[in-house]
Amino acid sequence: MAVDLSRFAVPGEAPPFSDQTLVDVRAGRATVVGDERGVAVVRDGELELAVGLEARGQGLGTALVAQVLGLDGGAAPVAGSESGLTSAPRLASAPGLASAPRLAWAHGEHPAARALAARFGWTAVRTLLQLRAPIADVAPDPGVPAGYTLSSFRAGDPGDEADWLALNAAAFAHHPEQGRMTLDDLRAREADAWFSGDDLLLLRDEAGTLAGSCWLKVEGDVGEFYAVAVRPDLQGQRLGGVLMRAGTARLTGRGLATAALYVEGDNGPALALYRRSGFAQHAIDVQYAAP
Repeated sequence: MAVDLSRFAVPGEAPPFSDQTLVDVRAGRATVVGDERGVAVVRDGELELAVGLEARGQGLGTALVAQVLGLDGGAAPVAGSESGLTSAPRLASAPGLASAPRLAWAHGEHPAARALAARFGWTAVRTLLQLRAPIADVAPDPGVPAGYTLSSFRAGDPGDEADWLALNAAAFAHHPEQGRMTLDDLRAREADAWFSGDDLLLLRDEAGTLAGSCWLKVEGDVGEFYAVAVRPDLQGQRLGGVLMRAGTARLTGRGLATAALYVEGDNGPALALYRRSGFAQHAIDVQYAAP
């Protein structure tokens, strides 16, 4: 029986699994090891892991990592017999995916994750910052330049989907996750409970060509700038600021407490834009690499 990954979400902690991981698990494109106490997910050579509150401090995280590191050879030795995980079942899998991960994400930089990485000799190679800002009481004017128009994404419309995917691939060509989004990935998000086409703003030029987009994800009292993209040939024309203000205006007046976004720790230009928009660091995700 498959474990419901949502059970590992803990109020006040960062979500343990990325949206793409959840999409791939549902689609059978990931390997899942563990049970209701703790679970490890491997996809595209990357590991994400969560241990339930009631099972922490018992060596379960160590046991799960040892289990997935043995995926290349089939049955894996499990470290830490005190965990009771002597034969962690693979609860979901897809052909060709059962290989040991070389990278791992620790969402929220939990101390236990740092200790686990050190135990296995993994080193930090990448940081993803979560920034947050209060939502203003008054919606800002986006300041859309002459010749440009803002509209909402039409979910399921082949034209809007194709335009957005092309923009996303170009804008995030060097981003390991975001730039690889496929039509299936996009439609999986369109099917999520949080998705609204009205929260995916499209900025088009005078010819109707997509110049940029601002995708918002609203859950609870947080409005996340899920993905802000500007066409590469238009970068430097302050369209990013237009999109940020348009997104902020969309979030205003909806009873939300906070705006949030994620940005690479070494992306200086983006960090400067977001800090000018009032964002400050709230949390950090760390990616570790195997020795």
